[in-house]
Amino acid sequence: MSTEVEHYKGFTVKPILPGFGAEVAGVPFDQVPLPQETIDALIELSNKYAVLIFRDTGLDDARHVKFSQQLGELEVCPKFGGPDQPDRFSSRYLFDAGNMNLDGSIVKEGTRRWQYNKGNALPHTDSSFNQHRSKYSLLLAHLVPSVGGNTDFFNVRQAYADLPEEKKEVLRELVIEHDLWHSRKIAAPEEFQTVTAHEMAAKQPAYHKFVQTAPNGNETLFIAAHAKRVVGPQVWDLEKSQKLIWELIDHCTKPEYMFSAKWNGPGDMVWWDNRTSMHRATPFSDQMERRDMRRTTVFDDGPYAQGAMPPMLDMPAA
Repeated sequence: MSTEVEHYKGFTVKPILPGFGAEVAGVPFDQVPLPQETIDALIELSNKYAVLIFRDTGLDDARHVKFSQQLGELEVCPKFGGPDQPDRFSSRYLFDAGNMNLDGSIVKEGTRRWQYNKGNALPHTDSSFNQHRSKYSLLLAHLVPSVGGNTDFFNVRQAYADLPEEKKEVLRELVIEHDLWHSRKIAAPEEFQTVTAHEMAAKQPAYHKFVQTAPNGNETLFIAAHAKRVVGPQVWDLEKSQKLIWELIDHCTKPEYMFSAKWNGPGDMVWWDNRTSMHRATPFSDQMERRDMRRTTVFDDGPYAQGAMPPMLDMPAA
């Protein structure tokens, strides 16, 4: 498959890997909300490439949110620090993916929020820990560090396609429990050995089929570092579950399925499909430079949107 520059319905499209990731130019973001035919064309590109990169969009918070709402209903950002935690942004739909406090200072190393952010470096799928899962994430840069801070993306649908058929037959039957606090405990085991009552209430586990159907009609794997254990059709113990899950994460993150997106400056935006990809943050000098990244998350509205029915978890683990 060619990765040469192509032209599609008024856009210039530069693929990054064959069938995965593309830089798209020619979108009139200054005219948001966009005409429906423009939105439809962008969704077609998203279905094809899973990850779309837009440079120097000029978007502000309001137009970022408005554009995202043209793609579907948006997730309201939870307040893990407690219900009285003040918002840094004007919109409740903007998730703070940066390293800044409310006053603009840098989040200090060792604090709970700094420890929480360590989980972003694990390969994951946004909001897989929600029973109503996400479809798209749209991350907009406001401040970027001078060095580092790339985002790595992984082509999960191709990684799944390359698995042997006998492996796929096993995976098709499985339902997985996803838990935000499981991934945080992996990234910062001492800090998240104990989860507060508010945190647990804010994000309880969710359940999703392991193998699902991608927008192109082919099968894909729904996987993330949030994936904790197999709970259907039988419940597996944690050790057995994690062995399988991380075997598959390691497979999906092989170099042939990955590219690293560089953030050139404010206004860069990446839109990715959480149903067919994973991603992870990469290091930067987070105690010396500020990184201000704001994300909207679009709820899924497809056949797998509400996940699987929570199974009976009181049965003995296999």
